[in-house]
Amino acid sequence: MAKFKLSHDARVLLLALVAGLPAVIAVVVLLATGGFSAREQLTIEIVVVLCWLGFAFAARGRVAGPLRTLANLLEAMREGDYSIRARVDDPNEPMGEVMQQVNAMAATLRDQRLGALEATALLRKVMEEIEVAAFAFDPQQTLRLVNRAGERLLAQPAERLLARDATSLGLAEFLIGEPEQTIQRSFPGATGRWGIRRSQFREGGVPHQLLVLTDLTRPLREEELQAWQRLVRVLGHELNNSLTPIKSIAQSLENLVKSDPRPEDWTEDMSRGLNVIATRSESLSRFMSSYARLAKLPAPKFGPVEVNSLLRRVTNLETRMQVFFEECPPLTIQGDADQLEQVLINLIRNGVDAALETGGRVFVRHERTPLTVEIKIRDEGPGLSNTANLFVPFFTTKRGGSGIGLVLSRQIAEAHNGSVTLRNAASGPGCEAVLTLPVQ
Repeated sequence: MAKFKLSHDARVLLLALVAGLPAVIAVVVLLATGGFSAREQLTIEIVVVLCWLGFAFAARGRVAGPLRTLANLLEAMREGDYSIRARVDDPNEPMGEVMQQVNAMAATLRDQRLGALEATALLRKVMEEIEVAAFAFDPQQTLRLVNRAGERLLAQPAERLLARDATSLGLAEFLIGEPEQTIQRSFPGATGRWGIRRSQFREGGVPHQLLVLTDLTRPLREEELQAWQRLVRVLGHELNNSLTPIKSIAQSLENLVKSDPRPEDWTEDMSRGLNVIATRSESLSRFMSSYARLAKLPAPKFGPVEVNSLLRRVTNLETRMQVFFEECPPLTIQGDADQLEQVLINLIRNGVDAALETGGRVFVRHERTPLTVEIKIRDEGPGLSNTANLFVPFFTTKRGGSGIGLVLSRQIAEAHNGSVTLRNAASGPGCEAVLTLPVQ
């Protein structure tokens, strides 16, 4: 059998009736024993019963009315209408306090909803204006969101793209595999090199995938143009440095040969001029050889390299001064021993050059971190005054320097998934060069 259950207002009414029932019974008993006539007794009993029922139903109304008002307010908030407010007669009584809190909650929800709508509008505006193509897919790989750049990429309006699956759009292959890719691909609206990134987000508790495609063609072309401009600027500078004096001296020698009569020391002037031309030509040849060496760096051939042995060997190659090598715990890494040796020779040579200027010393040691080894070469030279151009090809502050030593060292380090950094020593004078290499 189904269990009978009274509603809340019925229970309130029943409690009110039960509370007044003893008084009603007492009145009936008193009237029966009080010597009243039957008509008087009936009249008084009717009045008492009507008052009893009236007050009971009034008590139920006083309880049920505010509850119905509260239910209507909550229903309105559930439907998204936060404009309705409850009337608060006395904020100090319990029901008035409840109504006041409900009104405050409605105002808070209204402000939060307004903020969410403004944030959503801003997000949609940003999505529409950005130049990267963005696509949002649900768990069934159905397109749920696309911006204008995505429409241009697929050459179709959003109305024809939404609700279509990733396979029909030609994007399914990007929803699996690596979350970041760089590809060369042709789409209906564009062709070029693309950077692809995939991430996840939740909407309504359901996981979605966000696919972003960035056109790398223009940035790569701009970088390529800047690289060519830098290269032409450097080559033009070096060529002018050599060709300008060669042209000037050649013109002087031509005038000397054409002069009649020739001066007595014309042979000596001719020899000196030809010597300058030969010197500048040799310098230009060295420059071009250095550039060819920088451009044709071979890939490293990895093998086991014991760090202490490598450092001991390269420090012993320096003959101008003693390089102090601090033995550290044995450590073997994978790398190209010949290329790493070239890097260390360049860094130690730079340190010795700096130390010789001030009569200082050079120290070499290595430190192990959880994932890398740091080989540190510290000198007691004058330190670094300008670090902006240290790794610019052919830039050098040393007389007779080629300007490719640090650039070549950095290329070798990066080919080993490492890096080269230079900084002024934290304590004391001089500079510290750090070669960082992965342990594995």
